[in-house]
Amino acid sequence: MSHAIVMYCRAACPYCVAARNLFKRKNVRWTEVSLDAEPDKRAEMIERTGRRTVPQIFIGDHHVGGFDDLDALEQEGRLDRLLAG
Repeated sequence: MSHAIVMYCRAACPYCVAARNLFKRKNVRWTEVSLDAEPDKRAEMIERTGRRTVPQIFIGDHHVGGFDDLDALEQEGRLDRLLAG
């Protein structure tokens, strides 16, 4: 059973695009919270993460962080285990 993935993002953010591409390569589904479409969600993101930059990624209840954090998990071989739950 895999965990739900939620990503706070913006359309034009290159790190958001990189995260999307990584998820596509992994063939996993994710939910996007678009700060372009729902700017009021920015305050929610900051409250949940303590961070102001996008993307901010959650896998289940685990706050991964941004794309650099996601990519580090992938490079360390830990992302697949986290995705699998």
